[in-house]
Amino acid sequence: MGMAVGGPEGGPKSEINITPLVDVCLVLLIIFMVVTPMLQRNKDVVLPKASHTDERSKEEDPLTISITSDGALWIGNNRLNKAEIRGMVQAWTKEHPGQVVLVKGDERLKMSVVRDVMHEVQEAGASSVGLGVDKPEETK
Repeated sequence: MGMAVGGPEGGPKSEINITPLVDVCLVLLIIFMVVTPMLQRNKDVVLPKASHTDERSKEEDPLTISITSDGALWIGNNRLNKAEIRGMVQAWTKEHPGQVVLVKGDERLKMSVVRDVMHEVQEAGASSVGLGVDKPEETK
């Protein structure tokens, strides 16, 4: 079996072989599909809706404390108890003075649980404590 090297004139073919391009694109797609779920930094919580929100400029990411529906406390993907929260917040506020500590409490929790965590954060020395909420959906 022979192989055609050139066209009828005997010169090189100018056709583009897109098979390697498709292979590279599929590999990149698979990489992004695998890596994207790993980029999540905080625990998922169902946030309460708020009618008014305070938008602040984000020069730096705040320290986010998540409280799941079962009352578990999380900083990033690290589960902590209430006593450990104070030490983490104190260490963080020393490195980032004046930055906001964001408390994200699941909407199914009693407000007293979220209030206690916010109080603990304030006692640890955070100058500003924010409550994470969902923005209201705009109706047209």
